[in-house]
Amino acid sequence: MPTFRGGVHPREHKEATEHRPVETAPLPPLLLIPLSQHTGAPSAPVVKKGDMVKTGTLIGEPAGHISVPTHASLSGTVADVASLPHPLTGRPVQTVIIDSDGEDNLDPAIGEHNPEGFTAAQIVAAVRSAGVVGLGGAAFPTFVKLSPPKESPIDTLLINGCECEPFLTADHRIMLESPAGIIEGIRYMAMVLNTTNVIIAIEDNKPDAIQAMTRAAEGTGFAVRRLKTKYPQGAEKQLIKACLRREVPSGGLPLHVGCVVQNVGTAIAVRDAVRFNRPLFERVLTVTGPAVREPKNLRARIGTPVRHLIDFCGGYSGPLGRLVMGGPMMGIALSGDDAPVLKGTSGILALGPEPEPQEESCIRCGACVRACPMGLAPTRLISHIRAQRLDAAKAEHVLDCVECGCCSWSCPARIRLVHGFKYAKSELAARARRQ
Repeated sequence: MPTFRGGVHPREHKEATEHRPVETAPLPPLLLIPLSQHTGAPSAPVVKKGDMVKTGTLIGEPAGHISVPTHASLSGTVADVASLPHPLTGRPVQTVIIDSDGEDNLDPAIGEHNPEGFTAAQIVAAVRSAGVVGLGGAAFPTFVKLSPPKESPIDTLLINGCECEPFLTADHRIMLESPAGIIEGIRYMAMVLNTTNVIIAIEDNKPDAIQAMTRAAEGTGFAVRRLKTKYPQGAEKQLIKACLRREVPSGGLPLHVGCVVQNVGTAIAVRDAVRFNRPLFERVLTVTGPAVREPKNLRARIGTPVRHLIDFCGGYSGPLGRLVMGGPMMGIALSGDDAPVLKGTSGILALGPEPEPQEESCIRCGACVRACPMGLAPTRLISHIRAQRLDAAKAEHVLDCVECGCCSWSCPARIRLVHGFKYAKSELAARARRQ
């Protein structure tokens, strides 16, 4: 069965939500919508305190080539445009605060139309105007991926339905409940990229999703590929390796090997943008973990405070240890449950109290080397980094680390390897900016 080098097999913990249909979360009384929810330049605010907005109204316009607009997620009044800490980085970012009017009135520009005569340029424009970004977690602007340079022709569109992170099941449910919508979104993207080679990749721990997507893809020419369940199978470079046996070069992108990778949730967002002129103002995510009373898959508005979703899931079932945005391997711990849902929020994971593991000395066992899906030597890299030999770490490809966490997970000495690699990458980026 197709797979890739390295990787690990953490316990999946998906049983709490994999059979739970997506529910629509109630509208919150207040939204916090950061204007930086995507890779690239933040949106620039186009509203001010006191303005009335409708669901889907533009509140932030693109402020660079790699940037997307931001839209209101419900109707109401702009309470403020304030500089607040970003939930993932802690850095101050302009945030639009909206008081709900309880009506959820849609912007009049939203409505169904027939896109069959659309050109590729019109589809890309619709995706850009809707603020669609990758919903698998990276939040890279989708219109950029759909606009590869002419010198990098795309021959394959890979659709990522792996959802390899433990606990998370939102993509699984989307494939079961909205397979036709996914296929429609794929059709638009394949047309833009001028490719007929489409592979929908799903791990073999989701046989019902494989069956649903196979039925939906009948007559399209799209292939549904069953992949071995292994983390991080859903990472772009590992997915390309498993499906096509192509290797993205160091410092390169999937387009350099003729590929574009999109998430199944992103395909739905593309369908909504093209057919309904509907901005990305809500998404499906999983709220789960041992500290949640009733784990669920939810359709929630962007900007909804996490606490609002926890309450809808019955509240906390006991003492809270950590609250993580994303999964346990690559997610980011939140400072509190007042943080808002972002476009890239695939899940909220509530963990109970657990002792902080004590780091010990490296025993040179090589477990991290065997686990690394990028073929790096984590133990050598962390040695360079802790000695401030950042140039040596760079020469040994620390910038190719995808921060998947396989090395830290497999390390018997509990060394905080990924933390060290993130530090090195941020320091190297800061040095490059200064130079």
